[in-house]
Amino acid sequence: GWAGGYPEIVKENELFERYYRELGIVPAGEWDAFMAALREPLPATLRITGYRSHAKEILHCLKEKYFRELQDLEVDGQKVEMPQSLSWYPEELAWHTNLSRKILRKSPQLEKFHQFLVSETECGNISRQEAVSMIPPLLLDVSPHHKILDMCAAPGSKTAQLIEMLHADMNVPFPKGFVIANDVDNKRCYLLVHQAKRLNSPCIMVVNHDASSIPNLQIDVDGRKEILFYDRILCDVPCSGDGTMRKNIDVWKKWTTQNSLQLHGLQLRIATRGVEQLAEGGRMVYSTCSLNPIENEAVITSLLEKSQGALELADVSSELPGLKRMPGITKWKVMLKDGQWFEEWKDVPSNRQTQIRPTMFPVKDEEKLKAMNLERCLRILPHHQNTGGFFVAVLIKKSPMPWNKRQPKVHQKLPQRTGDTEVTAANSGNGSDCIIEERTLAENEESKKMQELQNSDTEQNKKEGVCGPPPSKKMKLFGFKEDPFVFLPEDDPLFLPIQKFYALDPSFPKMNLLTRTQEGKKRQLYMVSKELRNVLLNNSEKMKVINTGIKVWSRNSDGEQFGCAFRLAQEGIYTLYPFIHARIINVCIEDVKILLTQENPFLSKFSSETQKKVKDMAMGSIVLKYDPDPEKPHDLQCPIVLCGWQGKTSLRAFVPKNERLHYLRMMGVEVFKAKRKEEELENKTEEEVQHRLVQTEEGMDVEDKEHDLVTKMEAEIGEESSQSPVENSAMEIENKIEDLDQSSKNANTHVSQESKDTDASNVKD
Repeated sequence: GWAGGYPEIVKENELFERYYRELGIVPAGEWDAFMAALREPLPATLRITGYRSHAKEILHCLKEKYFRELQDLEVDGQKVEMPQSLSWYPEELAWHTNLSRKILRKSPQLEKFHQFLVSETECGNISRQEAVSMIPPLLLDVSPHHKILDMCAAPGSKTAQLIEMLHADMNVPFPKGFVIANDVDNKRCYLLVHQAKRLNSPCIMVVNHDASSIPNLQIDVDGRKEILFYDRILCDVPCSGDGTMRKNIDVWKKWTTQNSLQLHGLQLRIATRGVEQLAEGGRMVYSTCSLNPIENEAVITSLLEKSQGALELADVSSELPGLKRMPGITKWKVMLKDGQWFEEWKDVPSNRQTQIRPTMFPVKDEEKLKAMNLERCLRILPHHQNTGGFFVAVLIKKSPMPWNKRQPKVHQKLPQRTGDTEVTAANSGNGSDCIIEERTLAENEESKKMQELQNSDTEQNKKEGVCGPPPSKKMKLFGFKEDPFVFLPEDDPLFLPIQKFYALDPSFPKMNLLTRTQEGKKRQLYMVSKELRNVLLNNSEKMKVINTGIKVWSRNSDGEQFGCAFRLAQEGIYTLYPFIHARIINVCIEDVKILLTQENPFLSKFSSETQKKVKDMAMGSIVLKYDPDPEKPHDLQCPIVLCGWQGKTSLRAFVPKNERLHYLRMMGVEVFKAKRKEEELENKTEEEVQHRLVQTEEGMDVEDKEHDLVTKMEAEIGEESSQSPVENSAMEIENKIEDLDQSSKNANTHVSQESKDTDASNVKD
């Protein structure tokens, strides 16, 4: 039959059933339940961003308002069950419901709940993530000081979890750790950027490399260059995805054992590259959304075997209590797509030895097998807790990999000018057991090139602090051309007015400020942690960086007359706030409601205390701070920091739409109606913009300029949350702003260069 114009996919695959029945990965008597679960749609799951100070407020809002409204609802004849927290996820921060994603999107009764999910997801307070996908970051056991590599990171839900763990203490704006999130697909990297940007962290860098050959990075340690080893590595490799059949139903008809056979080699290469870059004592989590032992236990077995004791499987049976799991298996067979089985490598005919490799088979030596502890792996079966299928293995590195141990002996004979023997040692490590003598010449050449590279890097960094894209003659990389990352020189005159205007604390790390342009006016200022600055400055030649840094200031030329050409950006305000000692206005909760619900409220609408504070303050960018009152428990009990603008007669907040709706929800304001009101306001704003554009041609006075500045900032903020090249927001408000912006550009050619540059920058960011 046909449904909605598409042929209905039959959820049957004889080869799939035959294969997994034979392997026995499902306990006896549970096969029918296993298959029945696979044929059911996957329930919607969500995760609350744990490190945010208002995580408790969101949880309270969900439980007391939205979940209660779902009670006793019937959608398409199906009774909606009350959402339940995932028993194994800490602090009740992850929830699942019996609603499928399709019903959630399409049903009118659930529109309010769906809008809440979309809006909160956009501003980073909630992530809609599959339950099993949340497991690997939890098992990584991350601390805020850890250096983390996410090898195959897109689309970025696990990366977001890792960033949350770094920021476990919200009072520390710059944790010592960082996340380097990598993906081989250039376009998917931008999806990754979008996910990471929701969390507004200065400790994330998105890079674009093949994970199986991701380059060794260097960092400066007390004046000498050392190779960067990671404390934690997430290795969530590409897989056949047969654990996702409930979500990706086309897997039913496409599934064949050939997919796993083709991916095994790549998975092993990526995992090998991962353990090479892991620090001793570090932890690497290997995971797939596949149930197939060829992609799972076979890869782990091969890795453990060639590590010669350098790696061991961690026992995580006591971690995540409440999670139902199956132990890893120790015996399996290999099957071709025609149904032919092989139990050992020696049975494989020569004409099949390109499809089937020795590393796909289990170890026959019982003693070796026992020492590997394969039962410490985890396999999640869909019918146990109404989830997808998944596999996880946690590896601990006890000593260097055997092929890395031998290399320093070679380098003792090589000419050394800086003593950086480890750099080339690890660079040449490729997981193969090559003969050392044969590699000496190549390594010698590599060493010379590396030394020249280091010298040129150091000179360039000292002069300019520029981390440009890799030169095309050295690296042939495809994708969008990225702008360079240029750190502000210590004596840059740009910074002095900013420092004075906002009375920045002497401890403010101004060396960590960067821009994305070498020439012309600097439009945006971004900030990274000092550890990521170290990585950027020392690896510009070998690393393709897609994005890093959090926006903290945006140029506003009209602000120069008030003492500072840069206004504060909401994305970076929680990072900046601890360092700002001026232009802070403490507001009460009623003032916050006015700021978030009115476009450009007059000062007379605010409390007398706020009016007094504003009276003696110069016009320009300001910080609006709300502190909860413990004596008023019914009011919002988490602090809020907003960016604002003080005009001659008005005060307003510059906050992206979804973030504005978020704060209003937390204060108990019904935003479902407020959203419609805002749409009406947007229509009015469109008329005002057209009117002002006409005035621009005729010449404007100072008061008109101020109002035009407000409108321009409004459009800019709308773009910041809606014009990302990979974003597909369901929020009509943002779409209206985007359409409005486009029509304004088409209607008038007299828009300032400043506005054009800012628009272009926002689209790229």
